[in-house]
Amino acid sequence: MQPSNSWVCLSALEKQVVAATASLDNRGLAYADGFFTTMGVINGQILWAEYHHQRLISHAKALQLDLDSWSLLSTLQVHAQQHRQGMLKLIITRAAQDIRGYGYTPSECGSACESWLKSLAMTVSTAEQLSLNDECSIPVQPVSTAVCLSSQIACLPPSIAGLKTLNRLDNVLASAELQGIKTRVLASNGEGDISEGLLRDMTGRWVEGTMSNVFYQLSDSRLVDSPSSEMINIPNNKSNTNYLTQGQWYTPSMAQSGVAGVMRQVIIDELSTTKYPVVVRSLQDKDLPQLQQLFFCNALRGIMPMASLTLLSGEMVGF
Repeated sequence: MQPSNSWVCLSALEKQVVAATASLDNRGLAYADGFFTTMGVINGQILWAEYHHQRLISHAKALQLDLDSWSLLSTLQVHAQQHRQGMLKLIITRAAQDIRGYGYTPSECGSACESWLKSLAMTVSTAEQLSLNDECSIPVQPVSTAVCLSSQIACLPPSIAGLKTLNRLDNVLASAELQGIKTRVLASNGEGDISEGLLRDMTGRWVEGTMSNVFYQLSDSRLVDSPSSEMINIPNNKSNTNYLTQGQWYTPSMAQSGVAGVMRQVIIDELSTTKYPVVVRSLQDKDLPQLQQLFFCNALRGIMPMASLTLLSGEMVGF
C-alpha cells in the first residue's frame, strides 16, 4: 500500500479501499452529519492514538452512528505505517438515507456510516520537545504572537458541544479574518509572526483559537477561582521542561462551544497529578490585561507558545 494524497473510502472490517466517489446525497456534505479527527504520524505510529480512539467512540455515540472503532483504528494504523512523518485525516459521515430531508431512521440502517480517509506525507515538527514524563513528549513550536478576532463561534446544545463535528463554518470565517490580518500586517511592515487568533463565542467569552485550544495563566491572583493561586514567573524559553508545571494553567470550558481537542485533553491528563492541575475556567474580557502566559495547542502542532496577544482595542498584552 502506497501513501495517497487522495481521499479514499474505507471498509474498516475488510481493510479494503474503494474509489472515493462521494454522492451529492452524502449527509456530511448536505447536513454536516458527521465528525472528523486529524492525526499526526511519526515513524509509522499515530500520535496520541488512544485519545483519537476515544474521540471515535464518544462522537459515534453522541451522533448515534454505528462505528466499529477498534477495526477502524487497526485500518488507520496500517495506513500510518506507510509514513515516516505524515498526517491522517479521517471523516465519518452518516450513510445516505431513504428519508428525504434532515431526518433519518433510528435503526441499524439509520446508524450506518461511511469512513473517509486522506493520508498525506508531511513534516510533523519535532525540533523542540517538552517532556512531561518518560512516555510523553509534546512538540513545541517557535514562539509567535496572537490576535483577538471579532468573529464569533456558535453556542451549541449540550449533546454536540465540544464535538469535532463537520459543521465548522464559524471557524472557516474566523480563519479568513485571521488571514486578512496577517496579510495587512505583512504589507505594512514586511514582517509577521502572527500564528493564531483568539475567538469568542456568542456569550462573549473567549473560548479557543481558529484551529486550536487555548491555555492561559493570570498574573492577578484576585481573579483566580482556584485555591492553588500561587503564581510563578515562567522563563522566556517556552521550550523549558518546566513550562507546563510552573504556575496555574487555565483552559476555557467546552460545555457550550468550541472543540474539546485531543492535545487539550492530553495536557489536562498529564497535569492532573502535579502541584497545579489544569483548572477549567472561562476567559473573559476583564482577564485579558491580566494574562501572564498564553499558548494554543492541537494534536498536529503540539504547543504553540505566544509572546503577545493583541486585543480588539489594539492594545498589546506581552508575556
